[in-house]
Amino acid sequence: MGRTRTVLAAAVFVACGAVVSAQPAFTVEEMLKLKRVSDPQLSPDGTKVAFVLTEVNLEQNSRNNDIYVVPVAGGDPAKFVATDRSEDRPRWSPDGTSLAFVSTRGGSSQIWVIPASGGEPRQVTSLATEASGVTWSPDGRWIAFVSDVFPACADLACNEREVKARDASKVTAKIADGLLFRHWASWKDGRYSHLFLVPADGSQPPRDLTPGGADVPPFSLGGPEDYAFSPDSRELAYARKTDKVEAISTNSDIFTLDLTVPGAAPRQVTTAPGADGGPQYSPDGKYLSWRVQDRAGFEADRWKLVLRDRATGQTRTVAPDFDRQVDAWAFTPDSRAVYLTAEDGGAVKVFKADIAGGSAKPVLTTGGSYGDVQVTPDGKTLVFSRASFTAPAEIYRANADGTGIAPVTRVNTAFLQTFALKPGESTTFAGAGGTTVQAWIIKPSTFKDGVKYPLLYLVHGGPQSAWNDAWTYRWNAQVFASAGYIVVAPNPRGSTGFGQRFTDEISRDWGGKVFEDLMKGVDAAEKLPYVDASRKVAAGASYGGYAMNWFLGHTDRFKALVSHAGVFNLTSMYGVTEELWFPEWDIGGTPWDNRAEYERWSPHMYAKNFKTPTLVTHGEIDYRVPVGEGIQLFTTLQRQGIPSRLLIFPDEGHWINKPQNSALWYREFLAWMAKWMR
Repeated sequence: MGRTRTVLAAAVFVACGAVVSAQPAFTVEEMLKLKRVSDPQLSPDGTKVAFVLTEVNLEQNSRNNDIYVVPVAGGDPAKFVATDRSEDRPRWSPDGTSLAFVSTRGGSSQIWVIPASGGEPRQVTSLATEASGVTWSPDGRWIAFVSDVFPACADLACNEREVKARDASKVTAKIADGLLFRHWASWKDGRYSHLFLVPADGSQPPRDLTPGGADVPPFSLGGPEDYAFSPDSRELAYARKTDKVEAISTNSDIFTLDLTVPGAAPRQVTTAPGADGGPQYSPDGKYLSWRVQDRAGFEADRWKLVLRDRATGQTRTVAPDFDRQVDAWAFTPDSRAVYLTAEDGGAVKVFKADIAGGSAKPVLTTGGSYGDVQVTPDGKTLVFSRASFTAPAEIYRANADGTGIAPVTRVNTAFLQTFALKPGESTTFAGAGGTTVQAWIIKPSTFKDGVKYPLLYLVHGGPQSAWNDAWTYRWNAQVFASAGYIVVAPNPRGSTGFGQRFTDEISRDWGGKVFEDLMKGVDAAEKLPYVDASRKVAAGASYGGYAMNWFLGHTDRFKALVSHAGVFNLTSMYGVTEELWFPEWDIGGTPWDNRAEYERWSPHMYAKNFKTPTLVTHGEIDYRVPVGEGIQLFTTLQRQGIPSRLLIFPDEGHWINKPQNSALWYREFLAWMAKWMR
């Protein structure tokens, strides 16, 4: 640990060319001390919030989740459910007398229920295939949950036998008969996620509601819940993949199931070619709502919120002129309006839209990025999470009109005050064709006027995503800034939160307008009075890694680069990635039908121009951008005698998540940049 601090201090010294300040550095080790607040759940009476608190132990290379409860009025959170195993996903019973949660305390992931007044929890499920995603029915009689099961099995006993047989087998071979056979960081083993129903008292065995060879809910990296009970508990709505070959389709549809009729067949509600997900009923039961994307095969199409009148079957869009992606929403208790969260201009904001019609009106728009919005039963108070460049998520409350924002938790406030982190500063510049492009500037906490600092230019992944005024542990701008850099994080073409046209303009143009945007962003950064234009470095992951690989062949403006999980050879990438709809949309078709475009936008075709020293990092179980892409890049750099270094994590996927791996990644990143700043 002492040696690490020395290395990072040296990085600050080298980067700034000045004596290290007495101000404590916000290093990766300090970042990993932060406690992580997530999944806040408002109690039915609106007086308390249950949430998950995650603590990282760097020495033990572990994380632990516990459940806490805090009054909405504020105060010290009380530890409510805690062991040395994981406890998460707290969900209040509708009457507020119990709290269901998911725990591995018994050695596997199962559902437990504990009295809200405290006491010993009781175990509800004991499945060999484990359980997750606990959700109460509004009448409190049932709990819905998810388990990954073998579709050929007709009962739980069969699943248990299959699990035991596979666990006992010495064979490690993997067999596939079609696509998708691996996804993100795991191989498909023949199981599918199914939705189950069990009595809340555990008096009967769980019942599989969605048998067959389809995932319910579909795989998701975030967003609203993909299943929900109707207010009268008589119906369950859920999203399901409907196209046979998942690898070439983003399509999912909404189904409803009548729970009052044993063996009832599900009813398909949607038939749109794009994705439908996140079903949610209005409190009065009149409407079923969900998100929809119109275009098939495009994961970054605009998510619209639609309502279906359950009596008439008529469907309409909420705030149809709202040119932003609806991330999540919460109904007001009277069912007359919804609060929407959506990316907008480099942050996630909260808007309100009336069900009767009209535009979405801003409610919470400053001070960072918002999520987890919930409304108290009287409709007067909003409870939500908020994060920014200077702090990870905490729980807040506000009046229904967005005024009177106040913290509910202050888990990390005292610790972070030590470092005096600088907030992100939003700026704009003229990109390709004169289009306005937004960017964030993060300065070192020790920033002084009159001093020039080296520039670290960060390109985000996606490519359809954004750098938002929010906290991240994987590419933390404050750790980079604390090492002595002016961090500039632009949102060029393809970024979300700036209108759908802006997002669309990167598709089939990966190195075109977006590259011009990025270079004009560098031009603008060089003109900042506190930036040393002679000392610039750049880094990115996923598409951002692709951008670094594209930079290698198209510019020599940077002293050094870091390329993490970056696409290097588009043709080989197509052959080994899993979500084939992604390159087929973003590049256009297949390599054998569209060879010219695959070669036009592939960084490996410009390898003869490579000059810049590059650190290549990758996870070996990354199936999104498989590790061969990083190895090809490193081989090419080495073969041409270009200074380069390869950092491979055998136990990581697309993201470097394990505490000690994360710490090493940051150290290598900063040491590499510092080396070329000398």
